[in-house]
Amino acid sequence: METLTPAPALARFGYAASDPTRARVLLTLSEAPSYPSDLAEALGVSRQSMSNHLTCLRGCGLVVAVPDGRRTRYELADPRLGHAIRDLLGVVLAVDPSCCAPDGACFA
Repeated sequence: METLTPAPALARFGYAASDPTRARVLLTLSEAPSYPSDLAEALGVSRQSMSNHLTCLRGCGLVVAVPDGRRTRYELADPRLGHAIRDLLGVVLAVDPSCCAPDGACFA
């Protein structure tokens, strides 16, 4: 286990949230914990794809797996992440479409 300083922690969050499916997982988990099969169904992805996304989010330290009987429930690693995600939803960005593509590639 490694504790990151603010800049690398923010970079990991940015990497994790840069994928649309992972961003939707974070948004969903900011509302309430959930199970992988429920997340996959709600987001319209395969269970294998959801497993891969949850593995990435766990590796970035953003979510934790909580044993729940024979199942595993996922939740945000820190409740403050939910607050931060909800705060980010209120941010209005003036975007230059010639600068950054949806995949994060910059053209400038």
